[in-house]
Formats: sequence, structure tokens, C-alpha cells
Amino acid sequence: MKGRGVGIVLVLVGLGLGATLLRDQVPVGGAQAPAAGAAADPVAAEAGARLQNEQNTIDVVGRFEPGLVFISTENEVMGQDPFGMFGGGTEVQRGVGSGFFVNDAGDILTNYHVVAGEAGAGAAQKISVRVMGQEQSVEARVIGLAPQYDLALIRPVGLDAKLIRPIPLGNSDALKVGQKAIAMGAPFGLDFSVTEGIVSSTARQIPIGFSGGGAGEGITQKAIQTDAAINPGNSGGPLLDSGGRVIGINTQIYSPSGQSTGVGQSAGVGFAIPVNTAKNLLPRLQAADGQEVRAPTLGVAAGLMVRGQQQTLAVGLSVLSSEGKRELGLPERGLVIGEVMPGTPAARAGLQGGTRTEAFRGGAIRLGGDVITAVNGKPVDALEDLQAGLIDRKEGDTVTLTVVRAGKSREVKVTLDETSFR
Repeated sequence: MKGRGVGIVLVLVGLGLGATLLRDQVPVGGAQAPAAGAAADPVAAEAGARLQNEQNTIDVVGRFEPGLVFISTENEVMGQDPFGMFGGGTEVQRGVGSGFFVNDAGDILTNYHVVAGEAGAGAAQKISVRVMGQEQSVEARVIGLAPQYDLALIRPVGLDAKLIRPIPLGNSDALKVGQKAIAMGAPFGLDFSVTEGIVSSTARQIPIGFSGGGAGEGITQKAIQTDAAINPGNSGGPLLDSGGRVIGINTQIYSPSGQSTGVGQSAGVGFAIPVNTAKNLLPRLQAADGQEVRAPTLGVAAGLMVRGQQQTLAVGLSVLSSEGKRELGLPERGLVIGEVMPGTPAARAGLQGGTRTEAFRGGAIRLGGDVITAVNGKPVDALEDLQAGLIDRKEGDTVTLTVVRAGKSREVKVTLDETSFR
């Protein structure tokens, strides 16, 4: 919480300096009323400012905390019996997390990993939700899943409509570093808990979600960093501004202690998915009929493949030696296009796939086509990099690719259409 501490020190020093100047202006011969607008008692003014901030937090929590939802899941998995003495059997894995209402229909936005099934694939076998002030949980069904975004939309079954209290969605694009941030959720299963901090960064790039099949490091995306304490169980809960609007969905923490203990805990560096990403995705989640929503694509397949221990992997040019790339006339970094699918945005933009294949020890590469080196000015060296440049886009948006063909670099504009979102 360094940023927050520095901010408090600066405010106190400023007030102290102002008070000293006012005292220096008092004539030696007697007292003088403070200038118009000046605080007569800087200590009282400081206390008033604290109370004003505290009252704002109290008001926001009192008004919008009823929109918070406590989520629990159950998955039946095969039990572990390393000595084979008990013949296997099953056991129930339980998880907890947070979510919040986004509309009057009762749709609840949360993280995908909160409601994911065994090994992070698909949805949990049983999902239950409990709202504030209620002792009983009700079951919830999946409306839509978005593993790559680490977002999911669920809806309670049979919940009294009077208990549905949507929290308004804000505008994460308008955030400023230093703004107040209020995190609500259920850390360590302690349901309906609140912490407060500031927005520490508005454009941190971190891997979020799952790159495919419920596994992988996820796609690098823009995230909001905050020092409001976020701990296990806070996932899926809302991050609010001082007006009570949702600015992000709490998703991850940076935890040095977790690297040694295996249990992550807040170190003052938490991350939230920007709410604008969720707002762009909501219509697709609502229309998903319980299925997965994928990040948009351009219609290209990677042309550089290497054999891993269990499967063949698509990789970027950075894995090849510089000498080999020079011999093949390839750039140092980039995504080799192996194939362009007909009828896709990539095909309409004139991108070209490889025309011949060359094998090497451990893999193969398609040559003769385009190499994507950047998307909207950001370097590309893998499919995940390309997806990162597309993930917050919607139908009709245009992206600019930097493409190398036959050793020459050029820019190509590609417009996303309905085929990008199938």
C-alpha cells in the first residue's frame, strides 16, 4: 500500500505547511481572523475530511452491498488412494467465490474460475448462490462462460425477485490513478466483506483467463491494479468507485508468499478485469445458452509448430535461432501465418498463408506467406499476442496489423465481422 501511504503523507504535510503559513501571518500585536475560505482549525479540517471519506464508504457499502452474491460450488471427483487399499471412490471438491447482480433478471457476473468444473474445464456440477441477509442458498444455472476472459454469467433458480439488487456498471476507460477503490467479496469464505484502497494502475498487462480447454496461462490483457486487499474468495466480486459504480471484477493477486507456501495472500497488489471488457462481453454471454463464448479471431492458423512432451504447440519466431531466421528471410519475432481460412476477415484483408512446408528437428514451418509482427502497434510473437489485441473488440471494429511479406513490412487493416465471433 505504498502509493496510498505516500498520498496520505503528502496531504498531511500540505495541511501542516498551510497551518504554519497562516500562523506566520498573525501580527505580533494580536490575533487576526483567518482569511476567507481558510480552515480555522486544520486538525478539525483533517478529521472532517477523514469522516467525509469514511461516510462515503459507508454510504456506498450500505447501498450496494446487497447486490453482492456469495457463490459456492461442488464437483465430484475421483478420490486419491496412492496405496490402492480402499479401491478408489469419489470425493466432493468444494469452492467459494463472489459475484454480483448486473440486471433485474438476476444475472450474476463472476469469474470463470469461480464456477469452473474439475481441472478448470466447463462448469461446476453444482453452483449455489446466497444473497446478503439470507441463510439459505439457491441453485444457479450457467448462462454463459468465457474462459479466455475469466468471466462467467450465472442466474439463480427460484430466487425471490425482491432480493435481486443490481449494482450499476461504470466506465473503466475513464479511471484515473489515485481514485478510490472499494473491493467487495468473500475472502477465505468470510462472506460479505469490504476493503478499501486506490486505483494503483489502469493499464497493467497480465495473463488473464484460460487460453483454451480449461488450461493454459491465459491471454495477456489490460487489468486494473489496486491496493484494496483482495484475497482468495474475493474472486468475481466487484471493485467499486466512490459513486458505487462497478469499475472492475476482482480476479487475481500478486503474492510473493504464495510462491513459497502455495497459498496466495494479499500483498497490496491486486488485479481486476476492467468493467468495460465485461460490458462488451455481456450481450454475448446472455445469448450463449449455457455455452462458451470465445475471444474474436481473424481466421488465421499458426505456421510454426514444435513438438512438446504431450502435444504439438504453435509458437512464435523467437524460438528459432537468429541464423536460421536470416537464412529463411524471416524477421526476428512474429507469428507465421500457416493458413488463412476462406470467408474470414483475414481472407478479406488479403492476408496470405504459407505455400510450402519445411521440417526441422522438433517441428515444422510453413513458408511463403505473411508474418504478423504487431497488432495496433503492439508486438506479436504468438497466437496469444494476437488474441490479446482482439479480446476487447466487437463486431465492426478494425485492427491494424503490421505484416512482413517477402522481407518487406506493411500495414494491413482488418475489420471484424460476425465470423470472428463464431
